[in-house]
Amino acid sequence: MDLKQLGREITVTSYKEGEFILSSGRSSTYIFDKYAFETRPKLLDAIAEGMGKMLNSDVSRIAGMELGGVPLATALSLKTGLPFVIVRKGKKGYGIDRAIEGDMTSDDKVVIVEDIATTGAQALLAAEAVEQAGAKVSSILYVVDREEGAREGIESKGYRFEALFTKSGLGVG
Repeated sequence: MDLKQLGREITVTSYKEGEFILSSGRSSTYIFDKYAFETRPKLLDAIAEGMGKMLNSDVSRIAGMELGGVPLATALSLKTGLPFVIVRKGKKGYGIDRAIEGDMTSDDKVVIVEDIATTGAQALLAAEAVEQAGAKVSSILYVVDREEGAREGIESKGYRFEALFTKSGLGVG
């Protein structure tokens, strides 16, 4: 599936209008339902294909923030053969109580994959966790950028930001 077709499929499948509260706390008259595209194998595979082309050559590991980033990290890992880790939003408080699940070393260059960019706050939390664990964040990749400040916030922290699609590029919002 080419990117233009993928963008149409993501829009048809996941773009909804109404009254919504985003994870950033902002209210919005539209939303991209990430689970609508993350739970469809053909769309998820096409997204992973597109994201794979966006990877820097030095990337050695993929990171996905629970919950929405995990299907993306898994699909991208399967597509590229790169191992991945899951970044928890907080330690779970039982068992092996850690913020990052999976193996990662201080030599790793990590790409963080996320679904929808609004402010970039969740990705920055993931980047902080990865760096606290000793690895280096290479870049942060999104499926859709809502164009509401995530790029600026992420780039101001020194990270490369890239998205498969933007809200304006999809002609919505």
